[in-house]
Amino acid sequence: MTDDPLPGVCVVTHPLAAAGENATRSLLDILSAVTAVSLVTANLPVDSEIRDRHELVELTRKGAGDSVVTAAFRFLLNQLRMCRVIGDRNEDVVLFFGATSYLLPIIAARLLGKTVLVEPRGDVPLTLRLNWEQQLPDEVATVLAGAVRALERTGFATAHGVITYTPEMARQLGLHPEAPTVYPMGARYVRTDEFRVQRPYADRDRVVGFLGRLDEEKNVRELAAVAAELPEDVTFRFIGDGDLREWLETELAAEIERGAVDFTGWVDHNDVPDQLNDLSLLVLPSQPTEGLPTTILESLACGTPVLASPVSGVPDVVREGETGFLLDSREPPALRKTILDILERNDLDSISEAGRDLIEYEYSFEAACERYRSILVACTR
Repeated sequence: MTDDPLPGVCVVTHPLAAAGENATRSLLDILSAVTAVSLVTANLPVDSEIRDRHELVELTRKGAGDSVVTAAFRFLLNQLRMCRVIGDRNEDVVLFFGATSYLLPIIAARLLGKTVLVEPRGDVPLTLRLNWEQQLPDEVATVLAGAVRALERTGFATAHGVITYTPEMARQLGLHPEAPTVYPMGARYVRTDEFRVQRPYADRDRVVGFLGRLDEEKNVRELAAVAAELPEDVTFRFIGDGDLREWLETELAAEIERGAVDFTGWVDHNDVPDQLNDLSLLVLPSQPTEGLPTTILESLACGTPVLASPVSGVPDVVREGETGFLLDSREPPALRKTILDILERNDLDSISEAGRDLIEYEYSFEAACERYRSILVACTR
């Protein structure tokens, strides 16, 4: 006797930039290993691997838009396009990945008799508010973000189920992880054969690093202040690129000159494991906008302890004193002291090993496939 086949899944996302493309590709790889899957999106990068690996419906080549008015117009227009496409699809399950405030297609999918799941990638309303505050008065940005949050909450209530990366992420989104319609273990996987320990922790130099976009959301200005005050035997490395790259290089010119700070620039994803294996500590003092940064999982897979803000799903993975460390404060003096205290610990080897063990056990590709298989069975039985 064989198990009944799982229903096909149509994954629906908002227009995809590079960061969203990586997360979506990861989800599609998992789902395609357990059932038939397709993707409905917009503005997918031209060189995306998704184009060759998965069935794709691209609504438009236009992105979200630079201005608030343009973004709002395309937001509505894309929802109407999604409704039309979903009506033409034969998959029984529609999974809105990141597009959790796209209420019209969520309602349309339910009316069409589909099983509707929504999976937030992070705190989208907060992300939008931080971006809008750069263009609009704070009060207006707050009101607009509040409207998006109301749409998202209504989407949560309308869907048959909500998938979050971890239980703590569910709580921060105002959801109870033990509720029957909440599936709180949808975290992505790590390619553990690529992201692995290449250099034993004991052989690494005292290099502290940040990996990601060099922008305001990642609090890199605070990191610059810390990097300028570290002892001579500690190097701080910025891995990545972004809007604040030029400012950082100007601000830290003296430290760069004497070799205390270095920049790698943009790094191809295939080269990230090498970079992580060069670090003794990865520092991510981010805003609570991401559900669970992939960088954290990849760092632990490489045996590199992480010091991160205790936001969203992070505390479920970065376990204080076991696989990494949680920030009490992002203020530069406190952050500097925390980094130096960590580097003086005599148990970093075992913390490095525990981080790798956690990823192998809970965040391997096989573990992720089993989680999503269970979710699909549970929500369609």
